[in-house]
Amino acid sequence: MADPRPRTPVLRRRPPVRTDGWGGAVHPVVARVLAARGLDGPEAARLSLRGLLDPARLGGMDAAVDLLLQALDQGWHVRVVGDFDCDGATGTAVAVRGLRRLGAAQVDFDVPHRMRHGYGLSPALVETWTPPLPQLVLTVDNGISSHAGVRAARARGMRVLVTDHHLPGAELPEADAIVNPNLPGDGFPSKHLAGVGVVFYLLLALRARLRACGRLAAGAEPELADLLDLVALGTVADLVPLDRNNRILVAAGLARMRQGRLCPGLRALVEVSGRELARLGAADLGFALGPRINAAGRLEDMRLGIRCLLTEDPREAQEAALCLNAINAERRERQQAMLEDAEAALEAQDGRIVQGEVGVSLFSPDWHAGVVGLVASRMKERLHRPVVAFAPADEAGEGAWLRGSARSIEGFHLRDALADVAAREPGLIERFGGHAMAAGLTLQRERLPRFAEVFDACARSRVDAAMLRAEVLSDGELGPGEIQRELAEALIAAGPWGQGFPEPLFDGEFEVLDWRVVGERHLQMTLRQPGHAQPLRAIEFGGWDGVPPPARVLLAYQLGLDDFRDRRGVQMLVRHRWPA
Repeated sequence: MADPRPRTPVLRRRPPVRTDGWGGAVHPVVARVLAARGLDGPEAARLSLRGLLDPARLGGMDAAVDLLLQALDQGWHVRVVGDFDCDGATGTAVAVRGLRRLGAAQVDFDVPHRMRHGYGLSPALVETWTPPLPQLVLTVDNGISSHAGVRAARARGMRVLVTDHHLPGAELPEADAIVNPNLPGDGFPSKHLAGVGVVFYLLLALRARLRACGRLAAGAEPELADLLDLVALGTVADLVPLDRNNRILVAAGLARMRQGRLCPGLRALVEVSGRELARLGAADLGFALGPRINAAGRLEDMRLGIRCLLTEDPREAQEAALCLNAINAERRERQQAMLEDAEAALEAQDGRIVQGEVGVSLFSPDWHAGVVGLVASRMKERLHRPVVAFAPADEAGEGAWLRGSARSIEGFHLRDALADVAAREPGLIERFGGHAMAAGLTLQRERLPRFAEVFDACARSRVDAAMLRAEVLSDGELGPGEIQRELAEALIAAGPWGQGFPEPLFDGEFEVLDWRVVGERHLQMTLRQPGHAQPLRAIEFGGWDGVPPPARVLLAYQLGLDDFRDRRGVQMLVRHRWPA
């Protein structure tokens, strides 16, 4: 049985790096941080749109553009089929907006309902369509595993163009064209485009072909950079690694948003989430805007989220954003109740929870399929083990099928592991797909105990003891006088930070001069570095556990701006705390 106790993380510092190539271009600490993330100088840190990889290098692009040109020339009805997460919603909005700008005569969208249709372009979704049917179906952020759905659409006379970024299985769907940087043999240098990034690249390639054919008037080309606000949001929200290409996309989108150049729906979401547009960062996309879009697909219908992103009416955008905000509040309540249920079951070794020693499977008939991914993520953080959380696939919670969402630890490739499970026992899993760190699957309820056994066996064969040790990776200490607003602002400017390009984290021992609890759960402290007189402000959100901090603490922290009451200071954002 899995140990239900939280895993206390171990602090480890990044190895020393050379910063010779940076000269005096940036603050020495910023140079150290960027060098530790593989950048060798100012040019590598420059995030101009001119540095984007060429869309023509994506495999399958020529066939995809040929198909879209035919759709434009013959006035086809194009239906965009998205996914029910933020990447799929933003990608759908990008596809609809972009195709309309490039001359598509009729473009609409559809998105599966999580409970009624299943994932992606499914036969159940295709069956809901009534004549007149679209001539072309364009999938966004799905389709690479939609074998039956693609066949169903083509059997009804539709062409299918798949754009996706998920890892393919042994066989590809019988689509008319496929664009996916993760196809075997694809030479595109970045394998980390989100679904929204793939479809944005498709639009760039289509515009380039139209330009080459002389079909765009000089100086009057359709603007696609206006879609970068949506591309940035979907990329950050999907937690794809921020390699250089993705950082360029996100940085450009954030820059436009800070300048007020964003669609009405995103502007409204920024307002209802209480964020400041001029200082919007990647963390705001990931923790404020993304969850509000995701909530629609988790609990309601993602059409709500997509309509918010497509409308040009500010009043309609505001109404949609308020609706999404309310759904997100309900999602938080359900998530908290499910987390408490999971933790209580772990503590009690409850039989409803099927556990392994390394690979952990969680299930409750009372859970909601739209929220189990969040439960898996939190429990993975608590146990520091791969976790799959299951819920009934039907809304009544009484059907024979379960939907699972899995989250992994570094070094354990989830999709490969699920493929291993499927190979060991064919038919055990009905369907699965995903990435290294996150995946989804469907199986029959009666097969859950056996799945849990095989998944745990697979995990034990692939995971060693070192991988199960939770670590906090620090960029080292900051010396006396370095914890200043100047450095905090320089670190913010060096972003965007995110998955695969982690926000700078520092460590050090401090004296606790004073402390108090704010907002019931947050611990605010006044600290001092030993041997340095200047007091420092620090806050640990959710850090109050009922036990006062000791006189000396070891902290892992980030630097944040402190502008409360126009203070224009700096504060330490405590991420981990240990007794010194």
